[in-house]
Amino acid sequence: MNDVQAGLADLAGLTIFADCGETPLLGAFRFLLEEWALVSPEAPEALGRNRPGPPAGGKPPLSLLRCWAALVREIVRGPGAPDAESDHPGASNLGAPETSFFSRVRDLALSSDNPFTLAVERGAAGPLLTRLAGGDLERLGRIAAFDISALGFAIALYLRSWGLEAAASGVEAEARSLWQAEGRGDAAVAAASLKTEGPVQKPEGRPPQVLWSPEDFAAHIRRSGAGILSGQGFFRWESGPQPVFNSDPIRLADLSGYKDQRSLVINNTLAFLEGKSANNLLLYGDRGTGKSATIKAVCREYRGLRLLELRQEAMAELPAVMAFTATRGLRFVIFIDDLSFEGIDDSFTGLKALLEGGVETRPPNTVIYATSNRRHLVKELAADRGPGPELRSFDTMQEQLSLADRFGLTVFFTAPSQEEYLDIAGFIAEKRGLSRDGCFRENALRWEKWFNGRSPRTAAQFVDWMAGGRAFPWE
Repeated sequence: MNDVQAGLADLAGLTIFADCGETPLLGAFRFLLEEWALVSPEAPEALGRNRPGPPAGGKPPLSLLRCWAALVREIVRGPGAPDAESDHPGASNLGAPETSFFSRVRDLALSSDNPFTLAVERGAAGPLLTRLAGGDLERLGRIAAFDISALGFAIALYLRSWGLEAAASGVEAEARSLWQAEGRGDAAVAAASLKTEGPVQKPEGRPPQVLWSPEDFAAHIRRSGAGILSGQGFFRWESGPQPVFNSDPIRLADLSGYKDQRSLVINNTLAFLEGKSANNLLLYGDRGTGKSATIKAVCREYRGLRLLELRQEAMAELPAVMAFTATRGLRFVIFIDDLSFEGIDDSFTGLKALLEGGVETRPPNTVIYATSNRRHLVKELAADRGPGPELRSFDTMQEQLSLADRFGLTVFFTAPSQEEYLDIAGFIAEKRGLSRDGCFRENALRWEKWFNGRSPRTAAQFVDWMAGGRAFPWE
């Protein structure tokens, strides 16, 4: 009973990390503790009875069973899949898989956007915030270490006292699974011990009652970011940053050719990471030449970057994106893929002003990397360059060129030569463990003529077909 009341007190006492207490997981945890607190005065009598049947004046346990089921659902639901670059402090030595209660509470703390985490990310956390956060981290540590499985065994015994054998067996099996998920040892021994030692025990092998010290937690935030940005590298803007859990795993080592172009992108990105002056980039050229892959690979290569994709249909939200990144202490690459305009519209002029010339400028922790198949980004018509109803057609042409000119660095990707195409196809095949037999060259050249022309994308599609072991269309 003391553990239950202490857990409720820790939940009620959260201040800086109060948003954790409002999550579905800890909401379900609180409801379960409150329900158990109502029936626990009856539990000693019920657990000591020799025959099934409700204790005198007892409360029907269905509400208790619903609360238990709700908590188990939240535990096994788990967080979103971690990014490959996830760097949670202590995650490697906690000894608890992602579906344990301890790890779920840990992840709630890591994903909390609160005054302390945001201040630390910006390098501005004062002593008061740090002390308050330390108290909350202690509370969350005790909550995370709460023996959910032992409470489950006690609930099972209580259900059995009502003659609900099937329900009790189900809860007991779930409690055993939670026990094993925490790495605590033999669940059967624990369940048996509860019959003599009481409903809520503290067995050996419990997780530690400390998540992190404020100093260790702050070090994690400075390294990996706070809240939704923690442990993730790729995001998409959808009225706010949304993590991309299945992001493209492409790395620089997976790319072949175009070394001069990639060196420009890499050098600009390294200068940006070092806090030096860096340019917005426009990567343009032939389709399928690896423009987008280069940006994604560079952003994955260097820790400390966040790639935030903004789709062209959401360009009106670019000011909101910049307002968000300006408040954070990390560095962002705003990635706009396949940027092009049919004409000069509000999104065109808004992006142009933000890149250069407007009252509002981009934050120093943000750069824009865009790709396009159009050199000047805007659809150009012959009428724009010759006589027409507009008196100053030259001015129209200059307006169309002005956006592309405001990207500080333009990187041109051309279609590869025949030998470059074959080298790229061979590189991809070797990376995938495929043999370059005598027909490799002939088939690769036929493939590009049959389909999309010479490009790294075409080479990858050719190797994909090879890997499938299917006959080529011309065979």
